[in-house]
Amino acid sequence: MTAPPKTVTHAVPPRRLSWLRAELDEWTSAGIISDAQSLQISSRYREGASAPSHFSIGGVLLTLGGVFVGIGLIWLVAANLDELSPSLRLATVLVLWLAFLLGSEVLSSRSASPSLIGALRLLAALGFGAVIFQAAQSLQVPAYEPRLVGAWAAGALLHGYLTRAVTPFLVGVGTGVTWWLWQPMWAEPSALGMVLLLGAGAVLAASLAVLHDGRMDRFAWVWRLVAGGFALTAMFVAAVPDVGSDDIVWSFWLITALVVAGAFAAVAALRTSGLKALEPAAAIAVLVIATLLATWQTGTDTSDIDVADWLHAAISVLAYVLLAVALVALGTLREHAALTWTATAALIVFTTFQSFAVFAPIVTGAWLFVVLGTIFLGTGYLVDRARRELVQVLDRDPEGTLR
Repeated sequence: MTAPPKTVTHAVPPRRLSWLRAELDEWTSAGIISDAQSLQISSRYREGASAPSHFSIGGVLLTLGGVFVGIGLIWLVAANLDELSPSLRLATVLVLWLAFLLGSEVLSSRSASPSLIGALRLLAALGFGAVIFQAAQSLQVPAYEPRLVGAWAAGALLHGYLTRAVTPFLVGVGTGVTWWLWQPMWAEPSALGMVLLLGAGAVLAASLAVLHDGRMDRFAWVWRLVAGGFALTAMFVAAVPDVGSDDIVWSFWLITALVVAGAFAAVAALRTSGLKALEPAAAIAVLVIATLLATWQTGTDTSDIDVADWLHAAISVLAYVLLAVALVALGTLREHAALTWTATAALIVFTTFQSFAVFAPIVTGAWLFVVLGTIFLGTGYLVDRARRELVQVLDRDPEGTLR
């Protein structure tokens, strides 16, 4: 006698699960299905994580208060540097940081308000930055060096991961992105190097996103948005005519960034399968295409645009549209509205820039706006159609194989 097949449950966002259960109750009350059938259908779905899509007014005010207090404390210490000894300045910011850090964890252990805990954790993450900069000042280290921002990012990220808290994690991501772009460009600035950094950042963030899926979904949500932002910015910069005219200098930090991104992409490829594995691969494709576009040197004289300039602009627009459509599809697939809107807004900005920077010298006056409007209509149609078709495919995919 064969055993009955094991029921496979699918994780769905809480809002969708609540809607499904309400519908099942209504169908049962109307006699469309029986109680047993309702229970059987409901047992196939379980509550999964959802992206942060709403905030309470109190939470917003507490977060803003944390930001203002954190910045204000750093400002007060900085404004009174001459009146305090170096050791007293360092002790002051250290005590404040420890008070916020320990206080937030004590409140967390007592199940206090999540908004209040988040605000104190935000203050702790900002306070750690004050500790880093004050310690550097006491050690006579210049405060404008990117390595200090890197140390701040490392501490904030460590805080976020140890406590699984979003607010210090966001501080770490913001300062980490700043350090990622600033450190390699500190000694050897290069437009082509910036394209490589942006592309490598997209690879790293996309790899982190898929590695966090199912484990730390809120962090995965942030990393996926960062990956999309990096990819869109890389393609935008690469599309600027003659952006890669300067020779690139392979500094230690630039090589390290590429190696780290490649290593995380390899780990993601080994630990994921299916469509998830395509995200880092697609980011690698963006890195390669952006680099090729940046190294494609064309003229910069807008009064003398030849076939090569038109071809470069056309390929750049096509590549950007494909990237934006892919990100809109990914946002729909992952229920990531922020990624979808970011890709749509970036496509509008990019199309406007390309139209005025490349096509304006040839198509002037009212005709320029006609062409620009036509481009918007065409790209908008492509984006909206891709989103609708993907939604229909997901509706016909009850097993969730696309996810």
